[in-house]
Amino acid sequence: MRDVLGGFFKTLPQNWRRCRLKSIANIRYGLGQPPSQLASGVAMVRATDVDAGTIRTDNLLRVDPAELPLDRNPYLKADEIIVVRSGAYTGDSAIVPPALEGAVAGYDMVVTVTRSLPHFVAYGLLSKYVLEDQLLLLTLRAAQPHLNSEELGSIVLAMPSSRQEQQRIVAYLDASCAAIDAAVAAKRHQIEILGAMRTEAIHRAVTCGLNPRAKLKASGVEWFDKIPMHWEVDRLKDVVGPNRDAIKVGPFGSDLLLGNMADGGIKVYNQRTVIDRDFDSGIHFISEEKYSQMKAFTVYPRDLLITTRGTIGRCAIVPETARLGILHPCLMRVQTNKSRMLPEYLGVLIQDCALVLRQLQMMSASTTIDVIYSNSLKRTCLPVPPVREQQEIISYLARKDAVLRALAAKIDEQITTLTAYRKSLIHECVTGQRRISDADLEQVRKHE
Repeated sequence: MRDVLGGFFKTLPQNWRRCRLKSIANIRYGLGQPPSQLASGVAMVRATDVDAGTIRTDNLLRVDPAELPLDRNPYLKADEIIVVRSGAYTGDSAIVPPALEGAVAGYDMVVTVTRSLPHFVAYGLLSKYVLEDQLLLLTLRAAQPHLNSEELGSIVLAMPSSRQEQQRIVAYLDASCAAIDAAVAAKRHQIEILGAMRTEAIHRAVTCGLNPRAKLKASGVEWFDKIPMHWEVDRLKDVVGPNRDAIKVGPFGSDLLLGNMADGGIKVYNQRTVIDRDFDSGIHFISEEKYSQMKAFTVYPRDLLITTRGTIGRCAIVPETARLGILHPCLMRVQTNKSRMLPEYLGVLIQDCALVLRQLQMMSASTTIDVIYSNSLKRTCLPVPPVREQQEIISYLARKDAVLRALAAKIDEQITTLTAYRKSLIHECVTGQRRISDADLEQVRKHE
């Protein structure tokens, strides 16, 4: 081993060398402005499609080929490398597979390797000594992470002089990463199964109850077939509180959105409050004088808040300790009649079981719901068990959810460990810290 200057790695094997990317590759920019979308057009790879060496194809845009600037050499070739140029994932990269040859790159950069093995360079660009020790430092020079072709071309790579050794390392990493990726995919599938188990447990609990021997009757509603004999089916407007404003949408207009006052004002509970279940922090406040004109939109403890625009149907119960506040226009407040329905139970029906959203979707003129309207919500039909049984169901689902979430968290930890090992393995192999022999390659291929 010999000492190497530059600080990117301490030592290199004797037959390895340092080189700048621009000395072994050409770098060009993708499209500046994306062409018009066309369903039958050419696939376009964007930064959001690039994920640590893989190009995800499930959400590729299609663009009109007639609008492509041919002078910019827009079409991708197999084994070229796309490098994200700006944004949160600046520096991330992926090699173009044969299936995407003929696609185009969006705003990002395209690396065409001319004097080395493209797949080895692609792995090098994913290594710690490139991503963290070089590219990250370059992108931190500006307020918004950004990378240009000159900066990308200046990065230093460690390269085996022997093309045969490059090929051996690539083959070893291909086999090893494929095995790791398969293990990660299997664990993500396990998490999906846990999610399906949670959904099934919730649906069964709120439509059939917890007693498997309970006699059932036809509900008379399309959305849930049968319910226990002693349950009722009611419209939402029949189980809310006696106040005519028991279902209240936040005020229309933009006045409420203008207040970014000091913390001494009256808080505006918004969509983020519900999604994050965070009733303590916030940036929107209004004056007490303005609040005096908007008291009808006050948020009270034990109210059920529902997001009605954008990410719809998310629910949260206002805690007893919440400070005085009012509704944001994107929220709806529901005050249930506690002798008929607990807010926690209604929250489960709306957010986790989706019984309400399914009905709203059918009532809507479009195929998807972008907004929840109070009049439609009032007409939705719900399975209503006695309050005591509602509480039992809520407690049961909380215990079930805790178990499933704990299992999912352990699997997430395993995924994190596997992902970290994959990064470490790539770094060790492309810097020569781990030497790959023919025997190593043969061993890993046995497990393919």
